[in-house]
Amino acid sequence: MPRTTHPHKDGLGTSTPSPPGYFAEQALLGALLAEPHRLPDVTGISPDAFTTAAHAAVFAAIQALPAPAPAENTDHAAALAALRALPAAPGPGEHAEHAEHAEHIVWLKKVLAVAREQARGLTAAHLHALISACPTPRHAPAYARIIEAEHARRRLRTAAQRLAHTARDASLPHPVPSTLAEADALSSVVDNVAAVFPPHSGSLPRTPVPPQEPPHDGEEAAQEERLLLATATARPAETEQMRWLTAEDFTLSLHAGLWQCLTTLVRRRAPVDPVTVLWQAQQHGALGNTTDAREVLGFLARPDVSAPYLAERILTRSVLVTAHHVGRRILAFTEDPANSPYQLVVGSRRALAELTAIRTRWQQATSPATGPPPRTTAAARRTSPAPTTAAPAGRLTR
Repeated sequence: MPRTTHPHKDGLGTSTPSPPGYFAEQALLGALLAEPHRLPDVTGISPDAFTTAAHAAVFAAIQALPAPAPAENTDHAAALAALRALPAAPGPGEHAEHAEHAEHIVWLKKVLAVAREQARGLTAAHLHALISACPTPRHAPAYARIIEAEHARRRLRTAAQRLAHTARDASLPHPVPSTLAEADALSSVVDNVAAVFPPHSGSLPRTPVPPQEPPHDGEEAAQEERLLLATATARPAETEQMRWLTAEDFTLSLHAGLWQCLTTLVRRRAPVDPVTVLWQAQQHGALGNTTDAREVLGFLARPDVSAPYLAERILTRSVLVTAHHVGRRILAFTEDPANSPYQLVVGSRRALAELTAIRTRWQQATSPATGPPPRTTAAARRTSPAPTTAAPAGRLTR
């Protein structure tokens, strides 16, 4: 819920539907206005945990002002009603029916004056409405816990939105580092929430996972994948240096299957050319019923220049697609009000683990130790013996 300084649009008298957490805000503020001495029992929240500027301003004012001494048998609602009729604190003998509430009324007027500095539309009637909205002032710690939980949900939602947006921002000069920085920020928020709401074992969210969206440059991605498959088929030895690329990084299932078949042939030290790759794909069911074998054979026979460069491009796109999906997945968790903070932590960590796995492969691909091998002539590459040792990078999956 966005913050607003308009008192009639922040829940104080509004008729629009509000989430349960909003009523916890009203109840907590009402409890503290009615019984200010309960403020020390309220921990874990600050003014920014509230959903409106008016609520945040009232809470900040309550925190800033010393609480009056608690009075016995005090009718706080009546005292606050009298606040509207009093120009100042009652003097000796003035308004005798409210004399016992004098200190409390003075404090309430100070709270209102301080809160108005941030939310000008507030009136004494709004404070009265907050007190009326509190069922039981002694339950203030429980109300604060609800507010803390909803604030955690909003923090996770904001961080997930930033991750998803950054992963799709085509204007960034270095999209992967920027996206991973947002992933780190999201992970820090998850850790902070987990410190307050330790997750229970097995408490996964039941929210359906949104389908993964295709990359925004789908045709370019498909073309690069075909060029990589052709180049790797012509120079299969280079695939040994690209174990950080997996079939899951491809955007098309046909290309993913062909890459898996090609790398399988390379590991077996079997002959690799367009025909053997095509046959391997047929044996493993990688060719669909509608796939034109002649078309596959055609693009496998047109190699490009640098297989590692193309592979890194494909992996980079896969990192961004994964990050975007992780952000949308966590966002879906936060938008399901049935998920507790504990479930949000477990679900978010599970989603971020997928990004961590592909991040590790991206770091392997872009580190100097795993860069492309020295350039040689095409004839030398075709006749050179297959390497006897595998690249140090192990196979990781998302």
